Amino acid sequence: MYDSLLKPGEKSPGSGQVEIVGPRGGKTKHGERTTVKGNPLPPTPEPGQKYKPVDGTKNKSGFK
Repeated sequence: MYDSLLKPGEKSPGSGQVEIVGPRGGKTKHGERTTVKGNPLPPTPEPGQKYKPVDGTKNKSGFK
């Protein structure tokens, strides 16, 4: 599974669910978003937050 944090605006390396995490990598109340490989990640609700891939799609474009 893909294990680094992604910044808002960065192109998604895979398709699937990404969890919004805080500046130090902890869970937030904002939950998850769905992303598509190659598309930019949307802005986060609060500054300093990032995305953590949690569930890739079950096809070749999912997170590796």
